Amino acid sequence: MPKKKIEKTEEIVENVEVVEAIEDVTPVSSSSEAKDPEILHDVQNDNDEVTAEEAVEVEAEEIVEEKPKKKAAKKTNTTPAKASNKAKNEKKLKNADKKHARKYREVEVLVDKEKEYTPEEAMELLTKTSTTKFDSSAEVHIRLNIDPQNAEQQVRGSLVLPNGTGKTKRVLAIVGADKDKEAKDAGADFVGADDMIAKIEKGWLDFDVVVATPDMMPKLGKIGKILGTKGLMPNPKVGTVTMNVGNVVKDIKKGMIEYRVDKSGVMHLVFGKVSFGAEKLAENYNLLLDTVAKVRPNGVKGTYILGVSVATTMGPGIKVASK
Repeated sequence: MPKKKIEKTEEIVENVEVVEAIEDVTPVSSSSEAKDPEILHDVQNDNDEVTAEEAVEVEAEEIVEEKPKKKAAKKTNTTPAKASNKAKNEKKLKNADKKHARKYREVEVLVDKEKEYTPEEAMELLTKTSTTKFDSSAEVHIRLNIDPQNAEQQVRGSLVLPNGTGKTKRVLAIVGADKDKEAKDAGADFVGADDMIAKIEKGWLDFDVVVATPDMMPKLGKIGKILGTKGLMPNPKVGTVTMNVGNVVKDIKKGMIEYRVDKSGVMHLVFGKVSFGAEKLAENYNLLLDTVAKVRPNGVKGTYILGVSVATTMGPGIKVASK
């Protein structure tokens, strides 16, 4: 309540107390009160002051109660909005599956999302859950218990899948003159040295893998940014920087793939096509998992492979029991 109103209230209360004290000492008869105009005037003033006091008290109570009412009104106004948002979120969750295409929903019921399948069971399911008209790729996603920021826990390398990936890669061999014939005989699509580097500087990138001899790596330094951003820079860790150019080119043509983890410690790889069938897919998958298990970093403690799932292109995920 404002300070001025409090002072006014106290003054009125004091006046009332004085009047009551006077009345107790010198009582006035009802007949004299009725006849004396001055007494009538004083009584009327006292009544007005008492009425004013009550009005001030009522006003003060209203001011004090006003703030809680406003707060209550705010709570009342926000509650329906929160309830509405909650209802909308629940509706979105219920309708989440409806966003998938009809073909996806039809094959999704074949997969138990809580179960971890054996590799053989997973490959059988993989061939049944393809929803595309084209020959879908078979993908595997492996979550590892490593620290990707730790240089000692990097998992990277290459392997040749027994049944290939189902995709033919275009190979560029940047080698010296003494290795030209070897690269061409092995099946390299493009072979050269300074001439190929000049083409890449101008924006040419019509190839999938680059193989180079160690003596050519200093020259590749000036196009490192171009190749690096596309993931095409040769690397000795994956076998694309080598003197055995012919063997590496043949392995790439047979189905050699590179594996490495991303920033989250997850590995994403294509290990075949649905048209391979369950048996050939299982052969590729088993070799891939065995290879990843063998390159476990020394500093890793506890479970190394945390989870594995496979899927076709635009198909539902299938959990696979890790070995």
